[in-house]
Amino acid sequence: MYPNLYIEYLAHFHGTRDYFECHEVLEELWKEREPGVRDSVWVLLIQIAVCQYHYRRGNSKGASIMNEKALAKWPKRHEEIEKLGLDHSELYGCLQKVQTNINHDVPYQSINLPIHDPELLEKTENMCQSWGVTFGDDSDLKNDFLVHKHKRRDRTGVIAERDRKQADDQSKR
Repeated sequence: MYPNLYIEYLAHFHGTRDYFECHEVLEELWKEREPGVRDSVWVLLIQIAVCQYHYRRGNSKGASIMNEKALAKWPKRHEEIEKLGLDHSELYGCLQKVQTNINHDVPYQSINLPIHDPELLEKTENMCQSWGVTFGDDSDLKNDFLVHKHKRRDRTGVIAERDRKQADDQSKR
């Protein structure tokens, strides 16, 4: 019923707390299902993860921008959120609280997305267990790689692909 990449997103969000990976996984799903649709429900969920990533890193401005964008999509997408097994009202309230916390310089706190479908919750918890992580644990704020993953990850493949595309573009001219 739910795409496996979505369940992976939820497992990363609640288990590994790897919000960067949440973005990567759901971006793949978004590009498969609704490429280019910037107000997609998938983009909204990506923005929630990116908000948490920035907030945890102390980038309040980036966190606020992402959270506000997610909240702005809400009127069009709240029914889809419900169909994805999440309680849309509770999630909206959670995002509003995150925004208030950001605005008042409250330190980052891990949040859980309100999964109301028991089957989805079970699948997400099982995936977390298979990865050896606990569903719902707080972020490890001392894990520098996790907190600053965009700076610490190996980008060799990404850079090589970008260089290849640039070379292809130049050869077409």
